[in-house]
Amino acid sequence: MDLHFGDSKPTDEERAAVDVLLGPPESSWEGADRSDADLRWARGGREARDRRDLLLPGLHAVNDRVGWISEGALAYLCRRLTVPPAEAYGVATFYALFSVRPRPSTVLHVCTDLACTAAGVGELCAGIESRLGPGSGVAVERSPCLGLCERAPAALAIRAGDPVRTAVSAPATVETAVVAATAPDSAPEEPAPVTAVPQAGDPALTLLRRVGVVDPASLDDYRAHGGYTALRRAFELGPAGIIREVTDSGLVGRGGAAFPTGRKWQATASQPDRPHHLVCNADESEPGTFKDRVVMEGDPYALVEAMTVAGYATGAHRGYLYLRGEYPRAVHRMQHAVDQARTRGFLGEDVLGQGYAFDIEIRRGAGAYICGEETALFNSIEGYRGEPRSKPPFPVEKGLFGKPTVENNVETLVNVLPILTMGAPAYAAIGSGGSTGPKLFCVSGSVDRPGVYELPFGATLGELLQLARVRGRLRAVLLGGAAGGFVRPDELDIPLTFEGTRAAGTTLGSGVVMAFDDTVPLPRLLLRIAEFFRDESCGQCVPCRVGTVRQEEALHRIVERTGADASGDIALLREVGRAMRDASICGLGQTAWNAVESAVDRLGAYE
Repeated sequence: MDLHFGDSKPTDEERAAVDVLLGPPESSWEGADRSDADLRWARGGREARDRRDLLLPGLHAVNDRVGWISEGALAYLCRRLTVPPAEAYGVATFYALFSVRPRPSTVLHVCTDLACTAAGVGELCAGIESRLGPGSGVAVERSPCLGLCERAPAALAIRAGDPVRTAVSAPATVETAVVAATAPDSAPEEPAPVTAVPQAGDPALTLLRRVGVVDPASLDDYRAHGGYTALRRAFELGPAGIIREVTDSGLVGRGGAAFPTGRKWQATASQPDRPHHLVCNADESEPGTFKDRVVMEGDPYALVEAMTVAGYATGAHRGYLYLRGEYPRAVHRMQHAVDQARTRGFLGEDVLGQGYAFDIEIRRGAGAYICGEETALFNSIEGYRGEPRSKPPFPVEKGLFGKPTVENNVETLVNVLPILTMGAPAYAAIGSGGSTGPKLFCVSGSVDRPGVYELPFGATLGELLQLARVRGRLRAVLLGGAAGGFVRPDELDIPLTFEGTRAAGTTLGSGVVMAFDDTVPLPRLLLRIAEFFRDESCGQCVPCRVGTVRQEEALHRIVERTGADASGDIALLREVGRAMRDASICGLGQTAWNAVESAVDRLGAYE
């Protein structure tokens, strides 16, 4: 049995949005006018399944044009792709940026996550909602992290149409947010990415040295500053030589798991099954994380080059860049860079005349933290709900479309370029112990100089915060974002390495460092973390689906019972936290209790 939408029909605008993506329907089975279409055939079998991955772009097309996805539009898209409507409805309702209920064509997303909460977003939301009430033509939605933490509080306005228009207000005031929502074309232009790099101009920088120096739209400018030197070196080394260099460099994944990159590449390259796929995970949705956005906006060709190197090394001929939907400027700049690289022969059938074919396709996410998990990301690209898969099999064996796949995040990939240009020994000499090379840290919260900092592994937390200039009396530091842990002000000598933070009983994660002074209400912050995980849980496994709800309920009770004994609820939190950590399918449930646990044990949050 399947879900059907009765006689719902798409509007001309909805039909046009789908047809621009998929082309005109070829038969009446796909929705063509019966007067000029063949009635006798429909796509089926492999041909229909091979089009399933266009479901997410199709939902984006309708949502971008109209502002929401009606029953008629969804039915038409399902008919075009031969996707069961019930499954498509499940996908459409999975993502926060989509709506299957009527809403105004303009949506203002106001971030209410950690950095913005610390910056007083509650009053901002109240002011915006009083100005943009019913009848304003704007829907105001309280949103998880928008990745603009260095300019908190932040708001993102999206106005549907052809073309869709966006405007960012950050740091936001009631006035600037209202202007962004009601007149996006008149809103002030976003600051250049270099404003998010306090160290800009420092000759010691490696990964960020071009941000603010090169024109991000110019391929020639990128090449004039060392661009494509690494790719030429890669063709000299060959795939095996590249993997050997990456392995010898000691590079590990920068997304938080810290898995050796060379081992992952070697495991994928050695798989006999073909084709191989490359996926760049640019869906950085961890609250407090914005480094990948700064790299993509300020040095987009570096990522194009790095993906080409990775594809060549692992035997992939197509790369997918999964870029979060809340980053409109990054999407625009990366698409421009890909198009220019293809036009100039740096992508396509014969890259640099070396007989190697490689191209990149950009896929936009639609607001789902869980899609940062690699297998959930694969499901999202394939047109299914972004739910994690059980392992094994691992992605290097059966990943995207069931084929061997290597997945890395933006920071991991751009580290490959200096490895090839300076050599593995020189790269490995940077850093400390098992953590080699430079690392990007996202610093926000109660600091005077928030932004992305590049330091060699081994620098201490105190050294980093000294660069960022802590404001006020430091109360706590959150490492690793919502999935990380708090440390005390007397623990600033923690070395910022994977092994150093592990020895200190915390985590480095993806490089989030959020400082909070004593004016920030810690219980409210912990409650926001619990709300975040409850909302972002995909619901696939019981420990996470139920545990995140119970965690939020217990924290609500503690906050509301000011002065009362909280020992019973804290004991319950520990029991629920252990169950989530031990039995959840993926990292979301396994880490949902980390920050709260560290706040209770290290900070005495409820004493």
